[in-house]
Amino acid sequence: MLPSEGGETPEVPMCSRKGCRDSAQWRLLWNNPRIHTPERRKVWLACGEHRDWLEDYLRTRMLWRETLPFEEVHG
Repeated sequence: MLPSEGGETPEVPMCSRKGCRDSAQWRLLWNNPRIHTPERRKVWLACGEHRDWLEDYLRTRMLWRETLPFEEVHG
């Protein structure tokens, strides 16, 4: 999740699909084996509408590892 224009982090985690402002419902875990160690997992967030699109994008490039429900972690 990237900071918003004012440098603030959005209160509600949002979908990673460009232009989407919907709340995250899924975590897509991925890894680029050319540059990441095998155990490292990068995360994209997805709303229900864009989950399949983002997962297909990662699968096509052989980067996808796992899709899990999004559960916000409060620290």
